[in-house]
Amino acid sequence: MSSPPWDRMYRRNTKYLQCAGLIPIMVAMVFSAINVQAQQTEPLTLPNAVAIAMGKNPARSMAVDDTRVAEASVTKASAAFYPRIGFTENATIGNDPVYVFGTRLRQGRFSAANFALNELNSPSAMGNFMSRVEGKWNLFDSFASTAQMRQAKLTRTASQQELTRADQELVYNVLDRYYAWLLAQKQAELAQQTVKTAAELAGSSAARVEAGTAVDSDLLSSKVNLEMRQQDLIQALSRVEIARTQLETALGAELASGQQPAEMLQEHIYPSVVLEEAEARALRQRSDLQALAAQMAAQRNGVRAAKAAFGPHLDVYGSYEADNPSFTSGGNTNWMTGVELRVNLFSRENNAALASAKAQMSRTQAAKQSAQNEVRLQVRRAFYEYDAARQMLDVARSSIAQSQESLRITSDRYESGLTTITGLLRAEDAEHTSRTNYWQSVYHYVLSYAALQLATGDLSPQSLVVTQ
Repeated sequence: MSSPPWDRMYRRNTKYLQCAGLIPIMVAMVFSAINVQAQQTEPLTLPNAVAIAMGKNPARSMAVDDTRVAEASVTKASAAFYPRIGFTENATIGNDPVYVFGTRLRQGRFSAANFALNELNSPSAMGNFMSRVEGKWNLFDSFASTAQMRQAKLTRTASQQELTRADQELVYNVLDRYYAWLLAQKQAELAQQTVKTAAELAGSSAARVEAGTAVDSDLLSSKVNLEMRQQDLIQALSRVEIARTQLETALGAELASGQQPAEMLQEHIYPSVVLEEAEARALRQRSDLQALAAQMAAQRNGVRAAKAAFGPHLDVYGSYEADNPSFTSGGNTNWMTGVELRVNLFSRENNAALASAKAQMSRTQAAKQSAQNEVRLQVRRAFYEYDAARQMLDVARSSIAQSQESLRITSDRYESGLTTITGLLRAEDAEHTSRTNYWQSVYHYVLSYAALQLATGDLSPQSLVVTQ
C-alpha cells in the first residue's frame, strides 16, 4: 500500500532539511578552524597594521625616496660654494712639428740642436705623459648659488611635507581596509545566524504541514527563503576573504595564516567638531598646503637664480702640470693661476630660463589658491558626512529594536494562524536588514570621523580613531 502524497513529501523535505541543517554546522566548523589558527598567531590590532604599512607599503617607500632625492638636491646645490678640483692623465705620441716643439719645451728637454731646420720641419715622433691637477672656484656669481641653495632647501621641505600627507592618507587607507574587514566578518556572522533561523523556520514549516496546520506553499516558501540565505552566506564568506586581501594590499605584506583582527566591529564615541574651527585648522596645518607654500618660496628663489645669470661672475682657477717622456720621470713641471671675470651681454637661453621660472612661480601660486579652495570643500564635505553618519547611526540603533519587536509580534501571530508565512518572512527580512544597516552605520561613522581628521590634517598613527 502506497503512502499518502503528503507523507512522501514530508520525507523528502525532512531529508532536505537535514542536509540544509548541516550548512550552519559546517560554517561553524569553518569558523572554529579559523579560531584555532588565530590562537596560534598574534591578533592584528589597528595600530600594528598601521605600523606594518609604514614599513612595507611600496607607495610610502616611493614617497620616502622622493625626500631622499630632494636631500641629494640640497647637497648638489651646496657644491657651488666649494672649489672643483680635477686630475687628468694623458699619454700622447706623434711627430707633428708644433706638438713636438711644444712637448720638448714642456718636458724641459729643448736644446740648440733642436733648432736645426730638419728637426723643426720633420722631427722624429715623440711621446709625452701629461699629469695635470686643476681647480676652479667661483668667488661671486651674483648670488645665483645662494638662491639655488635656498630653492633646494625649500624643495626638500616641500617633499617632507608631502611625505607627511602621504603618511596620513596611508593611515586612512589602512583604517578603511581594516574596518572593512571587520564589517565583512560581522556580515558573515549575521548571514550565518540568518541561515540558522531560516533552517529552523523550514523545519517548523515541515512540522506544521505534517500536522495539517499549514499548507504546502508555506514549506516551499521557507525552502526558497533558506536557499536565498545560504547564497547570502556564501557571498558574505567570499567578501571576508576579499576584505582580507585588500587589507594586505594596503599593508604591502601578507598576513599570517589564520591571523584575525584583535577586535570586533563595535560602536565608538568621538568628540564633536565645530565646522569653522576644523576649516581654520585645516588651512593652517594641512601638510599639502604647507608643501605648496614651500614650493612657492622655492620658485621665488628660482626666479632670483635666473636673474642672477645676467650678472657678473668672478672665478679663480689654477693648474699644476707634469710632462714626462716616461710615466714617472724625466721631464718638467709647470703651474699657472688666474682670475676670470665673465659678464653675459646677450643670451636667449637665459631669457628663456627666466621666463620659465616666472611661469612656474605663477603656476604654483595658482595651484596653492586652488588647493586652499579644495581643502575647504573637503573639510565641509567630511564634516557633513560625519554629522550625517552620526544621525544615521542613531536611527539604525532604534530601528533594530523596532524590527525585533515587529518580528516577535509577527512570529506570535504566525504561530496562532493570524498571519501568513509571507508576512513572517517579510518581518524577518526587515529585522535582518535593520541589523545589517546598523553595522554598516557603525562602519561609516568610524570612517567618516577618520575622513574628517584626514581633511583637517589631524590624522596620524596616534589619533584617537586609530588607537581607541
